[in-house]
Amino acid sequence: MPFQQRSITTGRSPILLVVLGLTGLTFFVVPLLGLLWRVPWKRTPDLLTSQMVLDALRLSVIASLAATAISCVIGVPLAWLLARAEFPGKAIVRSIVTLPLVLPPVVGGTALLFALGRRGLVGGPLNQVTGLLMPFSLWGVILAATFVAMPFLVITVEGALHNLDEKHERAAASLGASRWMVIRRITVPMIAPSLIAGLALTWARAFGEFGATVTFAGNLQGRTQTLPLAVFVALESDRDAAVAISMIMVFVSLIVLIALRDRWWR
Repeated sequence: MPFQQRSITTGRSPILLVVLGLTGLTFFVVPLLGLLWRVPWKRTPDLLTSQMVLDALRLSVIASLAATAISCVIGVPLAWLLARAEFPGKAIVRSIVTLPLVLPPVVGGTALLFALGRRGLVGGPLNQVTGLLMPFSLWGVILAATFVAMPFLVITVEGALHNLDEKHERAAASLGASRWMVIRRITVPMIAPSLIAGLALTWARAFGEFGATVTFAGNLQGRTQTLPLAVFVALESDRDAAVAISMIMVFVSLIVLIALRDRWWR
């Protein structure tokens, strides 16, 4: 019989790796259990229907959906350029696009403030010409959420385009299909799972944005106060409300990740 080499990835896992892995899992589970333990179940319905929470929920939904839409409109073409086009400084451009993933959100909000504020590089002239003021407005919330969330969509779609077999696109082009028809009928349908996963992650990140929002848009109830900002305020006045809102956001995030399953991780 021919010798068959046993794969090192099969069989029983080393006990040390199991122990360390379970320790890592515990590091994530224990804080969630602590939050779950403090949920005021009897007061939760009243807490979640208060005017502050309803206003924050409305703003979070509007801002996160708008940020996702903007990310789709400009982020997908950007991902296509990074995946398919060749130009000088491409590595630098990719680094700049993904910078918000590692940049402290407060720093991102500060950058937005000096760029799009009343006296900002772009915001100043824009305010003088149109009277539009980005900070401390709903548009400020949307822009802050878009800035921190769009990289998730860009890197997901770019990865899908890199892994896409171009023979189908070339075949369609050889049959006379225009470039736009190839993109619309071949490319987009083939990367649809990754596109959907990227949009879901973008929405979830925008829904939970805090640092850039509070720096650039402020924390005004009914105007710029989203759910994460409501949690921050409630921690100082009503911790039960902060815990209840936090659990809602945890559940929303878990639902998104469970729905995606392995679509994004691959």
